[in-house]
Amino acid sequence: MALRRPRDSFRRGSASDFVIVGLANPGEQYAGSRHNVGADAVRLVAERRGTRLVHESRQRALSATISTPSGRVTLAVTTTFMNESGAALPPLLKRTSLSELTHLVIAHDELDFEPGRLMLKVGGGLAGHNGLKSVAGVLGTQEFARLRIGIGKPPTKEQGASWVLKAPIGAGREALLAVVNSAADALEELMDSGFDEAQRRVNATS
Repeated sequence: MALRRPRDSFRRGSASDFVIVGLANPGEQYAGSRHNVGADAVRLVAERRGTRLVHESRQRALSATISTPSGRVTLAVTTTFMNESGAALPPLLKRTSLSELTHLVIAHDELDFEPGRLMLKVGGGLAGHNGLKSVAGVLGTQEFARLRIGIGKPPTKEQGASWVLKAPIGAGREALLAVVNSAADALEELMDSGFDEAQRRVNATS
């Protein structure tokens, strides 16, 4: 059953100004896949900022909290499977005491965008993305922020599962690494300049 709790019910720990969550499937078999670009971008940001994502007791995510020009930012990567992503949020939001769900940024792959296109936005549809569906179901709202990371559509519908779940090789791998790098740049722009300025810059160049 979806949890439909008032926002204040998540407020209990040390407050973060933003919580940035990268969605992924866990396990080596999914490492480096297109479906995991959101989590890979968050991991790259953590590496750039000299911090390590760790597992806290009773959490369903790896996380770290750092100071930025935008305030305290918690970076997190879910450890659930994609279609259960929302289950990671109640304990994470309780620990970070986030006051506004519009400051929850979900980084995820986007089939409807060509590879490398990015968009920062608040709210909107779920585009058939099982991770977003799970997040919205648990929160009881779609009014959270997203970084949509374009991975493009598979060559054929029959290749859909392998397109998102298997790591590309060769030139495809290099292209995906470039996408992850650009997504990490966008998240750092948000951390350094705030959401509105990052949205203006990211969306203008995509």
